[in-house]
Amino acid sequence: MSTTTILLLSVDEAPMLAHSLPAALAQAGAEVVVVDNASTDATPDLATRLGARHLRLDRRRSYAAALNLAIAATAGDAVLLLNADCILEPSFLTLARPRLDEPGVGSVAPMLLRLAGPDRPLGQLDTAGMIVDRRRKNGLVGHAQPAGSFSVPGEAFGADGAAALYRRETLEDCALDGTEVLDEDMELWASDADLAWRARLYGWRCLYEPRAIGHHIRTYSPSTRAQMSEAARRMQFRNRYLMMIKNETGRGLARDGARIAGYELLALGHTLLRERHLLGGYRDAARLAGAARARRRLVQARRRVAVPPFGLQARR
Repeated sequence: MSTTTILLLSVDEAPMLAHSLPAALAQAGAEVVVVDNASTDATPDLATRLGARHLRLDRRRSYAAALNLAIAATAGDAVLLLNADCILEPSFLTLARPRLDEPGVGSVAPMLLRLAGPDRPLGQLDTAGMIVDRRRKNGLVGHAQPAGSFSVPGEAFGADGAAALYRRETLEDCALDGTEVLDEDMELWASDADLAWRARLYGWRCLYEPRAIGHHIRTYSPSTRAQMSEAARRMQFRNRYLMMIKNETGRGLARDGARIAGYELLALGHTLLRERHLLGGYRDAARLAGAARARRRLVQARRRVAVPPFGLQARR
């Protein structure tokens, strides 16, 4: 592998891009592409002035659709999916990129540290990779733990979409119908977990590299969920079901069905007692289930692994 493309997505995020773009451009051996999702702010001017390639989308698209277009329009052997609110340390790519050369490794999860603003560190871990547990609930490993936690390199279930380094070969392998790397029906929340699950089904490993560090302002997390809109929470809720429809296997259900059923009862109880707006998530999942089943046929036809390592996470 010889070239890395950094796809830095901006959706009217010029103030954050002013911090994250110079940090991305400082990465050794990388082509930086600002994926401008029909922004109406200074995103185009920043990209041009700082010397990044500017990929302008003609109209506003979802996170998943915008990145799918950007992946198809670029050619690096490795691809870093990067959010505008994530600021990389100078050695990030130098330390993360070699891990992709290891056999069977399709992605690298860095250590992300929490920010309250561009120059406001919280002294806490944002995530040490992503987990999908045996209830099929996706989450952030180590979120809000002290910043020195999870300093041991190891294997993770997947890389969080704020800064996820992939082999292009892995993304191409995971693309449904040749182009859909990220599920466009899922739009945003959990589309990265869905991709990580699919990569696992196809036999790709993810490594956690704590020396590769980014600093991230997390919008949706266990510590910020209560501040999110009802629409965002419903999307996250429904997307778990779409992810399961597509990726679950018979052996996985046979092993973990009781855990999943127990969690479903608790989730329904919570919905009825605390967040009745989430009932719309069931309706939305049912509406999208037909398309998810069509995607399932594509996923399962190419599956190489019976049960991915649910619950796998980096060590402290």
